[in-house]
Amino acid sequence: MALLRTALPVLAAALVGLAGLAAHGADDAKKDKDKGKDKSKLKKWENTWTDPDDKTLPADFEYQGEYKSEGHGCQVIALDKGRFQAVVFPGGLPGDGWDRKNRILMDGQLGDKKVTFAAAEGKRSYKASGWEKFSATEKFPPTGQKSYSGEIEGGVLTITTDEKSKLTLKKVKRQSKTMGKKPPDSAIVLFDGTNKDEWTGGVFDEVKKVINTNGDDVRSKKNFTNYSVHLEFMTPFRPGERDQGRGNSGFYQVDTYEVQVLDSFGLEGKRNECGGIYKWRDCPVNACYPPLTWQTYDVDFTNAVKDGDKIVKKARITVRHNGVLLHDDFELPGPNGGGRDDKLEGTPGPFKLQGHGNPVQYRNVWVVEKK
Repeated sequence: MALLRTALPVLAAALVGLAGLAAHGADDAKKDKDKGKDKSKLKKWENTWTDPDDKTLPADFEYQGEYKSEGHGCQVIALDKGRFQAVVFPGGLPGDGWDRKNRILMDGQLGDKKVTFAAAEGKRSYKASGWEKFSATEKFPPTGQKSYSGEIEGGVLTITTDEKSKLTLKKVKRQSKTMGKKPPDSAIVLFDGTNKDEWTGGVFDEVKKVINTNGDDVRSKKNFTNYSVHLEFMTPFRPGERDQGRGNSGFYQVDTYEVQVLDSFGLEGKRNECGGIYKWRDCPVNACYPPLTWQTYDVDFTNAVKDGDKIVKKARITVRHNGVLLHDDFELPGPNGGGRDDKLEGTPGPFKLQGHGNPVQYRNVWVVEKK
């Protein structure tokens, strides 16, 4: 008994030690497992999809998008709950043959595995919330409007013209000429899908290898001033939203001048829409692809020059959206708001990927500084 009383404390201490070692080993294993992971969680967004392969996508997603034939293009905009508006472009799709003048609008409704279209009529307003009042053009009826009808079935859009002739357009998925562009040796790579060490804010999605704004602003840790930058982005599918609620973000140069990011597919290409220089300049053509499609920005930027507290030379910018030149050496009148303090204009600053309450995704971001 005396021997047992002596041995018990020793045995208990040994067991405690073993338990401590096991716990320490488990902690180390957990640390190894979590190493490099962004512990922030992606928010849940109602009636919002961020993955084109998501099996919960509504049937509407299958029919929205771009259709093309020799001499005609069409962009079909999803307006939620089986409703659509089709914009027919004589000559071809925007940036690929459209005459930049004429458009024909049709309203569509999803039925039994097909969408049926009729000519858009009645009183309309630009980007109205209700499908029956919605117009993809600021002026309604638009220049060139005709009484077209049609249907989409099996990836083919068949249009009956006002002269009763038939047009057959097949669904296409365009890809930017600069998609997947590789950084040159002189580039500073800010995001290559490995981690988001060069950024603050947002969420690193390890599965998709992207940065998701998660509705919040994301900024580069490094500052820049004169450069060329490549970036790829994807807007979410939010068919029930309109205007600035539809995949809103922004690509800020030196956190001062915004190139808008938004699901503006099929619309006018205004200064507050995708490709526009927010507040200052509309797009000559809307180069926006459908939501849940990867798109590109290639930007050449020269910062403003400051002498004391005075700007003596304004910033200049060239923007290519999906390879289409939208703004060529445009002089920026000044900050557009929503960025850092205006007093910092003319000084180096970070890139900002605006959150604006929408889950927009980014990848393949790199910059080449000018000497």
